[in-house]
Amino acid sequence: MASANVRIGQQALTVLDVAFRVPCIFIIDAIFNSYYDPGSGWAGTAGKILIRVMGIMVSSVVLVLSQKALFKFYTLFFAVLLGVVAVLINYYAISHIDFYSAYYKAALGFRLLPRNGPTLWLGVAVVQLLFGMGYVVLLNIQSVFAALVVLDVMIPLWGLIIELPVDVRQLIAVASGLALALNTAVCLALKLKWFYYSCRYVYLLVRHMYRIYGLQLLVEDTWKRIRFPDVLRVFWLTRMTAQAIILVYVVKVVRHESGEHSYLTWDVFWDLFSNLIISGCDSTLTVLGMSAVISSIAHYLGLSILAFIGSTEEEDKRLGFVAPVLFFILALQTGLSGLDPEERLVRLSRNMCLLLTAILHFIHGMTDPVLMSLSASHVSSFRRHFPVLLVSLCLFMLPVVLSYTLWHRYALNTWLFAVTAFCVELCLKVVVSLTVYGLFMVDGYYNVLWEKLDDYVYYVRSTGNVIEFVFGVIMFGNGAYTMMFEAGSKIRACMMCLHAYFNIYLQAKNGWKTFINRRTAVKKINSLPEVKGGQLRDIEDVCAICYQEFATSARITPCQHYFHALCLRKWLYIQDTCPMCHQKVYIEEEAQDRAHFNNNGYVAPGGDLGQFAEPGGAEAAAAAGMLLVVCLLFC
Repeated sequence: MASANVRIGQQALTVLDVAFRVPCIFIIDAIFNSYYDPGSGWAGTAGKILIRVMGIMVSSVVLVLSQKALFKFYTLFFAVLLGVVAVLINYYAISHIDFYSAYYKAALGFRLLPRNGPTLWLGVAVVQLLFGMGYVVLLNIQSVFAALVVLDVMIPLWGLIIELPVDVRQLIAVASGLALALNTAVCLALKLKWFYYSCRYVYLLVRHMYRIYGLQLLVEDTWKRIRFPDVLRVFWLTRMTAQAIILVYVVKVVRHESGEHSYLTWDVFWDLFSNLIISGCDSTLTVLGMSAVISSIAHYLGLSILAFIGSTEEEDKRLGFVAPVLFFILALQTGLSGLDPEERLVRLSRNMCLLLTAILHFIHGMTDPVLMSLSASHVSSFRRHFPVLLVSLCLFMLPVVLSYTLWHRYALNTWLFAVTAFCVELCLKVVVSLTVYGLFMVDGYYNVLWEKLDDYVYYVRSTGNVIEFVFGVIMFGNGAYTMMFEAGSKIRACMMCLHAYFNIYLQAKNGWKTFINRRTAVKKINSLPEVKGGQLRDIEDVCAICYQEFATSARITPCQHYFHALCLRKWLYIQDTCPMCHQKVYIEEEAQDRAHFNNNGYVAPGGDLGQFAEPGGAEAAAAAGMLLVVCLLFC
């Protein structure tokens, strides 16, 4: 029970920590989006710039405060706010309320106060008493001074009872307000020492972390400490909720005045949704907030898919990081927040299509290792195979549906060509994965050694990789055309260089290296003597690699060890020594082969099937990163 209470208390502190940092983002966003008239003279312009800079600096400092300092700051802020509200209520009450006739001017057109004079005075007195007590508690004022402060707040209300003239009552209210302001200034001045030491502590801590760990770790620590993604997420959702309420209210009033009874039709709903989405990415901070929301959606989507297909790879949980980074860089590259509203909606929809294809590619990177694991381990349970096969089928159908829809709605352009190419590439990857999965399932069904299985898997994966390489070259040409004739930028040029290096040069280099490795391994295997027929019966041993008996043939190494040709070839993909005694398997042309193999062994990406074997979690994350680079070329 105690631990549950502690956990609830920690969660409450976390919620307050995030909620107290959100107003800083609102202030910074409002300052950046506000317009000022530069024609008001140099003095006015300098003053406005100074106010903006001070607002941004103060908000930024409050944003990065520690939790303890943040709560202390808001304690002082709420105390000052209570004092201001108490002074304003006193001035409004003595200026607009008649104690005997209970006459008062309605504020903002609303008459919520009671019309009975004593009841009204008593209600105002209770409110002022609560405000005074809250002010005293928040500022931690001692008992004697606390009573004086509460009395100072209550004095102007007594002028209503003794019927002082209006001028005298206003003078008393002003004097009471000045006294409260003086007390507040003194209390804040006494807190300057705490403020100085807090700032000095933060400065020393930041300097120490920067010197010891560097700028990157300092930024990462601050990012996690202030829970910046949660702050951005709450900021964006709060902003969207407020704007949605305002828009719905305006639409309701307008349609009511025009005599229409149905407030929310499909057209009205679409207009409201479009306006919300347009306003949800009208600044850099709102784009960051939308990225944070996309991060949460992608993260839980990835976790759901991992749980559905039964994967436990930690590297596959990076979808919540890849998706928002891609979206934010796409927004920066296209200047999303600076576009006109209608053009911004079109550009946002295009970016979302690219983001969707990238997410589907990443999900395929999550499902492919599970497919290979189930098929290679010969798992016979249908319940284990069905989820990952269903996800693979969806990964094949969704790109087809997306491409069909886009081709029927838009004319051919570089963006549509890129999205279609990504969809075709994804379908190709799914077909390759399912084909390899089928080959392994057939091998497990017959339960005999299929010596050509490795060759067939290599042919299928190499064919898919060659086609992907061709797509990469085509996409590079498409990106070059976009950069030269449509929308050139420095970010796009950098992405072009990264795409040419990672997705074209390195892929071609690794593919050629794998081909050379396989050819060398086959040459070595063919140079070894083969044992067949009756000689196999004289071998009272099993293959030291797969621990199975020799059914049809075996290969003899120079050190007189026996292996299956297929097993030994897979071993030679990794290193060129005997698995048993680690002597050289292929002595001739050793100098020539040293370029491809060494004693320490060359471990090809993907394990025993070389470059085109099933990718692990890290390779899937790397592939998603390269896909992120490709997507940035064609927005």
